[in-house]
Amino acid sequence: MTGGGDDRVTVRRSKRSTALEATANGSLQVLGLPATKKRVVLGDITNKCSGQNSDLRRSQKSGSTPELKKVGGEETPNAGSVSVNRSPEKTHKSSCAPLIYRHLHSMEVEKKRRPLANYIEKVQNDMSPSMRLILVDWLVEVAEEYRLVADTLHLTVSYIDRFLSFRALNRSKLQLLGISFMLIASKYEEIQPPHVEDFVYITDNTYTKVEVIAMESDLLKFLGLETGNPTTKTFLRIFTKPSQDNIKFSTMEFEFLCCFLAELSLLDYRCVQYLPSLIAASAIFLARFTILPTLHPWSSALQQYTGYKPSELKDCVLALHQMHLNKRVGSAVGEKYHMHKYKHVATMCPPLEIPSSYFRDA
Repeated sequence: MTGGGDDRVTVRRSKRSTALEATANGSLQVLGLPATKKRVVLGDITNKCSGQNSDLRRSQKSGSTPELKKVGGEETPNAGSVSVNRSPEKTHKSSCAPLIYRHLHSMEVEKKRRPLANYIEKVQNDMSPSMRLILVDWLVEVAEEYRLVADTLHLTVSYIDRFLSFRALNRSKLQLLGISFMLIASKYEEIQPPHVEDFVYITDNTYTKVEVIAMESDLLKFLGLETGNPTTKTFLRIFTKPSQDNIKFSTMEFEFLCCFLAELSLLDYRCVQYLPSLIAASAIFLARFTILPTLHPWSSALQQYTGYKPSELKDCVLALHQMHLNKRVGSAVGEKYHMHKYKHVATMCPPLEIPSSYFRDA
C-alpha cells in the first residue's frame, strides 16, 4: 500500500493485481483488472460510483487453535420467531441487563475510549474520509472471508478510529493498521481467531509476518492492554429484545436489518461523533420504522430502557436513514446483506421521509 501524491492513495497487490486509486473527494478508479483474482485485497474494494462489484474468492484457511475465549453473545440470532405483546419492563424486570447497560454506557463515554469526531481534519495529514471508507469496506470483506463475528468487525473499527484520533499515520500503513487491529480484535472476540499468516495472506503478502507482529505489539501498547470496548453491536444485543414489544414481525429479519444499519454506520466517517449506544438505538428506531412505517417507532418503554428520547435520536436516525436510502449495492456491506442467510434485508427500503412527529418527545 503506497502513497502516490498529496490527493490520492494507491493500493497495490501484485504485478497481476488491480490498483485502486481513491481521491480525497471519494471517487474510485479501477486500473488494469486481471483475468482472475486469488485473494481478497484492499485493491478489490469498489462502490456504486465506480460501477464495479467486488469479486471475492474464498481462500483456503488453515486450521487455528483457540487463543482467547469468546466474549459476548452469539452472532446468529434465534430462529425467526414472532414477538407479540411482550413488555420490556416485565420481560427484564428481574434481569441484570439494565445494570450491565449502565456499566457499558459509563465505559463508552470515557475519554480514552472516544475517538475525535474530526480526527481526519485535526490529526491526519495523509488520509481522507474516502480512504477510511475503502479500508473499512475491505475489512467487512475480510471479516466475511474468515467468518468472523460482527463484534470483531465493530471492535476493529473502534480501535482504528481511536488510534487515528491520536497518531498521524501514512496512508501506506493504513492496510497494515487495519489487519493488525483485526488480529487483536479477533483474539478478543473469536473462539478460533485467524493466524497472523492468514492476515498476511489476505493482503497478498503486501506485509510480512514480522511487520504484522511488530504493528500488533505497538497497537497493544497504545491500547494499554485494555482490548475490551463496548461497540454498537454490544448495545444492539442489549436493546433488541425490548425493542420488539407489542409488535408482530419476524425477529430474525428485524435483527439482521438492525445489524445492516449498524454496519452501514461503520462506513461513514460522520458517525464517529455518535456514541455506540446512540447508533444502536437509532438503528432500532429506523428498523422499526422501515418494517412498520405507520407505527410510531419509539415507545416510552424503549426510552426508559435505552435512556434516549426521540429528539436525542433525530440527528443519528436521519444520518442512518440517508445511508440506507443511498446504500451501495456494490459495497461489501450491501453485498453481504443481500445474501439469503441475512434475509436479503439490504433490499428493504424505508419511506423517503420520516414524519417529524416521530421525533417529538412525549
